[in-house]
Amino acid sequence: MGKSNSFAILVFVIVFGLGGGLAYAIHSLSLGVIAGAIALALSLPIKIADQWEKVVILRLGKFRALKGPGLFFIIPIIDKAPYWIDTRVITSSFQAEKTLTKDTVPVDVDAVLFWQVLDPKKVALKVANYQSAISWASQTALRDVIGKTLLSDLLEGREKISHELQYIIDERTEPWGINVISVEVKDVLIPPALQDAMSMQAQAERERQARVILGDSERQVAEKFGEAAKTYINNPVALHLRAMNMLYEGLKNNATIVLVPSAALETMQLGGIPGMTASALGLGESYQQKEPESPGSQHPAAKGGVGA
Repeated sequence: MGKSNSFAILVFVIVFGLGGGLAYAIHSLSLGVIAGAIALALSLPIKIADQWEKVVILRLGKFRALKGPGLFFIIPIIDKAPYWIDTRVITSSFQAEKTLTKDTVPVDVDAVLFWQVLDPKKVALKVANYQSAISWASQTALRDVIGKTLLSDLLEGREKISHELQYIIDERTEPWGINVISVEVKDVLIPPALQDAMSMQAQAERERQARVILGDSERQVAEKFGEAAKTYINNPVALHLRAMNMLYEGLKNNATIVLVPSAALETMQLGGIPGMTASALGLGESYQQKEPESPGSQHPAAKGGVGA
């Protein structure tokens, strides 16, 4: 495609201005016409390509050369520059809508393609519209890959899908002189009903893992209790001290009821249930003796003296 050339316009203005001024000075109309023709002839061959551009020159319809970047000249009427090829890295987005995966799940996939023109001659001569061709090649490749992939692999293996897409698209575009640098899968959209089902499945899996962890913790605790029981069997003194500690922990918080196993009572040598009851009563009496007596609560004998 062509583009405006400010330098060519500047040349035309300068040459035509000088010729027109000279024609006006000598009052010669023909000289002004000649100056205009010369200015046009000098400005038309001048072309300037940007640093990232390559220009395809056709002479009488046949490929002549590649020009640019910078200043170059063509022969007017005989030569033409129909293609100005951008050799920078270009990004193109493409997508596949409502495409079925291998397990028949409709998905929408968005991806980005990074590509670059390596051979401007092939791009200009072998494909009519290389940007449109790249877009269609990318979409068909994406649909092919989705159709051969399970949904789980599509969601978890995006990097693998991207590499596979890059290989397929690059193989198709290499004859056109185009190199595919990389392909990035941006997003994979699945139906809302399937999203809810997958969310419930993930929640159930987390609950299962939590129950497994809890069961393993209880098993470890039981193993520790088993080891402790073996220690108490071989060491009666340790079992006696543990039983006393249990009783102490229950009574120090002013508990009214303390549940103690009968086996523990025997190890503490308290004489079974009667002995335990007596001990508790003794602890209660000692606790009451420690409480200060109020002024109004005196012994009946002290209050009324010796009765008749």
